Amino acid sequence: MNLYDKKMVGERIRSRRKALGISQENFAERIGRVTKFCADIERGQAGMSIETMLIIGSLLKLSPNDLLYGDKAQDKPNDETELIIAALNQCTEKQRKDALALLKLFITAIR
Repeated sequence: MNLYDKKMVGERIRSRRKALGISQENFAERIGRVTKFCADIERGQAGMSIETMLIIGSLLKLSPNDLLYGDKAQDKPNDETELIIAALNQCTEKQRKDALALLKLFITAIR
């Protein structure tokens, strides 16, 4: 029995990365690896170290168990908060500060 199915792990990584709106190039940069290696992981053609798995899990907000076995792995963010976080992760620091200021104005206006 093979408990570590590289193809399934790769599919979970790809699905979650796409759902969070992270490009493969940005993903590779954020985990400190080259794009080809990330593509190989997503296709199930390469394994990864525990360190890499933990970095990926942290970025994708998946536990090692979810990453390996898919117990709770989801194909897309489960609520609007995760969608907002995913969008903000694509922004520059200035854009995030501006977005926060706008959000505060909006919340104040609807109270």
